Amino acid sequence: MEQDVESPAIIRQPKLPKQAREDLPKRLTEVARTKKVQRYVRKDGKCNVHHGNIRETYRYLTDIFTTLVDLKWGFNLFIFVLVYTVTWLFFGFMWWLIAYLRGDLEHLADNKWTPCVNNLNGFVSAFLFSIETETTIGYGYRVITDKCPEGILLLLIQSVLGSIVNAFMVGCMFVKISQPKKRAETLVFSTNAVISMRDGRLCLMFRVGDLRNSHIVEASIRAKLIKSKQTKEGEFIPLNQTDINVGYNTGDDRLFLVSPLIICHEINQHSPFWDISQAYLAKEDLEIVVILEGMVEATGMTCQARSSYVSSEIKWGYRFTPVLTLEDGFYEVDYNSFHDIYETNTPPHSAKELSDMANRSRLPLTWSMASKLSQQGLPDQQTERNGDIANIESESKV
Repeated sequence: MEQDVESPAIIRQPKLPKQAREDLPKRLTEVARTKKVQRYVRKDGKCNVHHGNIRETYRYLTDIFTTLVDLKWGFNLFIFVLVYTVTWLFFGFMWWLIAYLRGDLEHLADNKWTPCVNNLNGFVSAFLFSIETETTIGYGYRVITDKCPEGILLLLIQSVLGSIVNAFMVGCMFVKISQPKKRAETLVFSTNAVISMRDGRLCLMFRVGDLRNSHIVEASIRAKLIKSKQTKEGEFIPLNQTDINVGYNTGDDRLFLVSPLIICHEINQHSPFWDISQAYLAKEDLEIVVILEGMVEATGMTCQARSSYVSSEIKWGYRFTPVLTLEDGFYEVDYNSFHDIYETNTPPHSAKELSDMANRSRLPLTWSMASKLSQQGLPDQQTERNGDIANIESESKV
């Protein structure tokens, strides 16, 4: 009797034509692109949406303050320096123009001549006097005289406009610095979301935490399911948003975020995951966007942190590793295990299928026995007795 002996098999790839060899990397690249998941919201919370073909660009100028605050730091600093420089140059030119029109530049050596501004002998000195006037430095070397009414009027205009420019630009920089976006960097979400049983119910869970000791006041959590759908009338709705209940009815969405919390969504009849099983989830193209909001305790400004989970980041049959331990007189949070999960026994069926199984198991005994007998093709004794009684009654009537 011959025995099969395992030997290393040499698989030789067939020699492809030149055109096929050249197209192969392109095809592999196209396949990799098709498998790439397109996110609506990235893991860092930034929305992956670009606005194009905006014709009404004047709307950005109507709210110029917000437009400047939303600019990047490089453009913001450039505009900050540019506004002050242009203002100083403009009023410096105006001071030089007054001196030129009055003839002050022609009587520099005349001690009997009363100029509009003492010691102003050119454009550079006029520019320096403009800086001293707007910034209220006042070195005392260049001083406006009382024999120049047009200079007094220009001094009033520059003082008022300089105060407005200072208030606008300094306020813009202050809001830019104190924006609560950086506070959201210390609000963390778990890398994966999990689906497992909790108290006999199938639940979708993810974990949130705050790395700072200063708490987020009035913290609340929301979740949205992003999935394209088609209506019964045939209308296609791309990236349709469906609300995921994470405790709105019970108040569990209001968080006391002192230590990491596991946010739980019970999958019931009102859940968009009611019909989704483990096998269906692996093939489904969906995304869960979670939004954590609250007020920064130090500044009182509203802060928002966002993250998302695509289908591959939703682990079926897992739970989160505990991170909170009781030490000597305090609780310690181990953030090294914040993203860790472990496998647990979870049925691969959807919540709807589990509910149908539970309802069938609670059926009456006679009903379940009759259904089993009918499935096996055996006559039911109760049915036979009922048939005999019916035959007797019919014979007695005859």
